[in-house]
Amino acid sequence: MEVIIQPGRDSWEALCKRPSADRPELQSLVAGILRQVKDYGDRALIELTEKFEGCRPDDLKVTEEEIRSSAGMVADELKEAIKTAQANISKFHEAQLQEEAVIETSPGVRCWRKIVPINRVGLYIPGGTAPLFSTVLMLAVPARIAGCPEIILCTPPDKRGNINPLILYAALVSGVTRIFRAGGAQAIAAMAYGTETIPRVDKIFGPGNQYVTKAKELVQAEGIAIDIPAGPSEVLVIADRTSDPSFVAADLLSQAEHGADSQVILLSDSQELIDAVIAEMQKQVLLLPRKEIALFALQNSRSILFNSLDECIEFSNEYAPEHLIISTSDPAVLAAGVSCAGSVFLGKYSCESAGDYASGTNHTLPTAGYARSYGGVSAESFVKKITFQEIDARGIRLLGPVIERMAEAEQLQAHGNAVSIRLKSLEND
Repeated sequence: MEVIIQPGRDSWEALCKRPSADRPELQSLVAGILRQVKDYGDRALIELTEKFEGCRPDDLKVTEEEIRSSAGMVADELKEAIKTAQANISKFHEAQLQEEAVIETSPGVRCWRKIVPINRVGLYIPGGTAPLFSTVLMLAVPARIAGCPEIILCTPPDKRGNINPLILYAALVSGVTRIFRAGGAQAIAAMAYGTETIPRVDKIFGPGNQYVTKAKELVQAEGIAIDIPAGPSEVLVIADRTSDPSFVAADLLSQAEHGADSQVILLSDSQELIDAVIAEMQKQVLLLPRKEIALFALQNSRSILFNSLDECIEFSNEYAPEHLIISTSDPAVLAAGVSCAGSVFLGKYSCESAGDYASGTNHTLPTAGYARSYGGVSAESFVKKITFQEIDARGIRLLGPVIERMAEAEQLQAHGNAVSIRLKSLEND
């Protein structure tokens, strides 16, 4: 991990850059996969699954029997943990969909919005080095709360064509309606365009590797809605001399183990704290089963010493981290200054892992600096808000002249006439 001492502001932009995994050939490679699936449907999916996953599935659709039998493959203690997480996620997301009041903007002019669930949503769940069954909960539970009639899930099979039972069980308890054996960019293509087996969805959700991320980016350019730009995971920790170095080290490593392209950042006003955290990480990382991945990620990571905690917050806002942990003596003071972050964790006991699994907040968050303009996935991500308005005779009499003048100024005569013809009809009333 690189250590940087009191960098000048002219270097901040460079320090905020993430590791680049976008190889020059990536776009053409992914575009080719998308085109294959669009042109050849299931046949392309099966061939690409054999090429990338090492198995040739007889059926892309996971059967109801496979899904139900997953319950017997999950330990009771883990089932209880999943149910607790599901309950907390439900509580947090149920509070997000509030019916809005009808607003009378002018006498006789009433405007309102109606919440309507997206008809068919597609969830992508990675199943590679770490099958993310927790992401099933984070996406399917809000989709169910929003009232989406169809919740489609795609996830890659193993070499025997099986889906991880934890993913199946999480899908079973959270309301997924159909599950398919498809991974990578080809799964995104299937949900974007539809195949003989996998239906076209109205919006695609879920994280993934660089191929999945690029595929989502490319289909979005074709007008297919996605959740948020989401690439490699990242965390930024702000700590001071009162912080526990072992806690901070554990938080940094919890993100470093996600993938070799993950990035972790430590900011502090204490050199002693930075030194202690690095020493602690060197001990803890050796105990991790995924230590090689974590060590690789740490090569692209930084510890930065600033003159003050205020500077730490300023830098954090410029970096716009996916996860921000404020582990200082008075985290609430610094939290007031946060303007760009996906999800914020306050105090030494608020580990990022809690948000990843069970506190209730959503872990599908913007990365790569997109937290400057995006928030994380919520129940609102799965609905549309349709605008309605109703104008009565009194309303058009009062507002009509305003509309006529504005239409005339824009030289849109038909717009103005739509009002004028109504005003004339009311002259004798």
